[in-house]
Amino acid sequence: MNGYKKILKSKKMRTAILRALDFIPDKVMLKLQYYIKLQRRLNLKAPARYSEKLQWYKLYYKNDLMKRCSDKADVRGYVKECGLEYILNDCYGIYSSPEEIDFDCLPESFVIKDTMGGGGDSVILIENKNDADFQNIKNTITSWVQTPYRKKNVGREWVYDNKKHRIIIEKLLKVDDSGDLPDYKFFCFNGRVFCSYMMKNYTKNHSEGIMGFFDRNFKLLPVWRADFAPMKEQPVKPENYGEMLKMAEILSKPFPHVRVDFYNIDGKIIFGELTFFNASGYTQFEPDEFDFELGDKFILPEKVI
Repeated sequence: MNGYKKILKSKKMRTAILRALDFIPDKVMLKLQYYIKLQRRLNLKAPARYSEKLQWYKLYYKNDLMKRCSDKADVRGYVKECGLEYILNDCYGIYSSPEEIDFDCLPESFVIKDTMGGGGDSVILIENKNDADFQNIKNTITSWVQTPYRKKNVGREWVYDNKKHRIIIEKLLKVDDSGDLPDYKFFCFNGRVFCSYMMKNYTKNHSEGIMGFFDRNFKLLPVWRADFAPMKEQPVKPENYGEMLKMAEILSKPFPHVRVDFYNIDGKIIFGELTFFNASGYTQFEPDEFDFELGDKFILPEKVI
């Protein structure tokens, strides 16, 4: 656990502090956050690390398509425009408030998401709606949509600034025999996959997650994130891994860098999301050299602000 998290264990408290600091300019705040989280200075003049280039990306490259694709509802239109509508998960509805939702008309199981959310606290899994506490659910999703428009996202990820939170309800995907939801995350640079990663033992408890990074051929690399245990055994390569790789390159083509996520359920590929600022650019890789290796692949574009 990072040192600042040991001092401020409450995520809610950390978020409140960051929101109180909205007045601090983005460049200054990113340098401060980078130092606090990674214990080193941020080089924006000549960034070499992947983690540094992601901070530059936040500051100096603003493409409206990125903002559209960061919304869990709006990105569906982009996937359709890319000719990949068939990999979209079934969507039961997109709502501006919980009052619009007719839970009686929904199937027995489903998943509720904040269209602008990230992480487990913006997802509600309903395995059997007869057992669901709908009053508690309504309270939670009300808090999502009542989140005020913010001039600054706490991570200074501009794609989320001044965006309205909505509710999207989708089909609940099936976990595998070990209780995991297999997903594959492709790191793409200028429309080409460089590597990917996947997690095990992650779905029910993120803290127990085991991570593995893979090359384009799905060979396990001796690389991991410091906040997760490393995967030590080569998993079976999915038969449709090549299809996922091609789809990732189609979806990533307009962007200097994006992470493209897919679920892979019983051989069926299902789109997950597009992420432009992986872990907000604060990943500590093991070994540290991998930060430079990824950075070498990340060719920064001309500034667009």
